[in-house]
Amino acid sequence: MSITSQSELAGIKQISQVVGTTLKLMREYAQPGMSTKELDEYGGGILRAYGARSAPGLTYGFPGYTCISLNHEIAHGIPAKTKVLRDGDLVNIDVSAELDGFWADNGGSFVLGKDHGNHGGLVNASRQILRKAISEIKGGVRVADIGRLIEIESRKAGFTVIRNLAGHGVGRSLHEAPEEILNCYNRFNRERFKKNSVVAVETFIATKSTFAKTQKDGWTLVGNKGGFVAQHEHTIIVTDSEPVILTESNEIW
Repeated sequence: MSITSQSELAGIKQISQVVGTTLKLMREYAQPGMSTKELDEYGGGILRAYGARSAPGLTYGFPGYTCISLNHEIAHGIPAKTKVLRDGDLVNIDVSAELDGFWADNGGSFVLGKDHGNHGGLVNASRQILRKAISEIKGGVRVADIGRLIEIESRKAGFTVIRNLAGHGVGRSLHEAPEEILNCYNRFNRERFKKNSVVAVETFIATKSTFAKTQKDGWTLVGNKGGFVAQHEHTIIVTDSEPVILTESNEIW
């Protein structure tokens, strides 16, 4: 969406605050021995308390309030009673929701408890590359150039990117134009970021894989070469200078 009024600005700020706060509280609530279903129910309760509705459920019929992915899972992990969090797990939580006709999206990966699997470097790279990518976004910048930046920075850090997952426009629905803010360079994409537009920018930084593939459950994504992936995501407003980070309440930085 493109922000054209103060009421639109207020609406997108409100739902962004909600999803950001929900992500932060879920991250703090997570503990070893807890099922991802319990963690998801906790997040769903926060969304309901704000009057917000889960975006994946509304849009796709996803079987959960939030997406919770563990270890080798990249994204779209289905919350389940049988999936129990353990100390040292690489956890990703993605929270998107709708409130009063406005939609926002954010996510983040973190290590639960002690970093037994040495995932800290990957998580930090994903977080810092997102920060650098967002800092370069303003009206007129080519979408493909942000993908190039993410890919180059990932390579510098010794990692790969997932090439078939992407950020996207957001605001009046979960996915809007630009439909693909990739983590790699696509020379055929000539789209440019537009001032006052709302976009969700996310990184998918990997240890081995370069593509995501869907599991038999029809939702969960894993890497084509195995390994691990860390994702971080913010919803922002594009300006002529520094972007406005709407989901800063998630405190992923």
